[in-house]
Amino acid sequence: MTAATPTTAEPGAPPSRRELNKAATRQAITDAALGLLRANGPGNFTAEDIAEAAGISRRTFFNYFSSTDAALASITHAFLDNAIQQLRLRPADEPVLDSAQAALMALADPKAIAPLAELFTLTQQSPLMSHTELEAWDHCRAQVFAITRERVGGRRGGQDDLYIHALAGSVISCGKAALEVWFSRRGPDLSPASLAELRQLLIDAMALLGAGFNASPSDSRSS
Repeated sequence: MTAATPTTAEPGAPPSRRELNKAATRQAITDAALGLLRANGPGNFTAEDIAEAAGISRRTFFNYFSSTDAALASITHAFLDNAIQQLRLRPADEPVLDSAQAALMALADPKAIAPLAELFTLTQQSPLMSHTELEAWDHCRAQVFAITRERVGGRRGGQDDLYIHALAGSVISCGKAALEVWFSRRGPDLSPASLAELRQLLIDAMALLGAGFNASPSDSRSS
């Protein structure tokens, strides 16, 4: 994982002032990076530019992120980590794909997906972002893998590893496919209706995977 991982409090405990300040600084950096990406395009600004826009020092920037790309990739991390958090709240005996679909449905506000969608639209033609984006998705795949392993346990005998690896990889591939289909339809449109469509495509992709791709998209939505 390229981006720095914020310190979290114990479950159920309110965050400390220090943790709140760190979260605010981290958010200021990512907001500044996204603003510069909008204005200048990929590769046309530096860590110093981001630090200046965020009102922090260059040293503080590098306390949080290793590069400009890592700061931008943290936007993908934030959405995926939120989805993973929702996934972990699902019942342990629920099928993983049902949990993944329910986790995405729990992100009811289309605005929650807006930063991910905007970053995707702004970096489509940029090989500069491809490596860090892949790392963000791979980080999510590793978490899906861990959740699946916890749930499956030894129930599938010697097929455990193949099942878990294939399932985790398929979940991430379907998420990427939903983004690509959305962008092919909507382009840079970030209206509420467009974001709602992206959210639905993510849910439908999980449903198709759960149906083994044997059902039509309309069948998977109605199941």
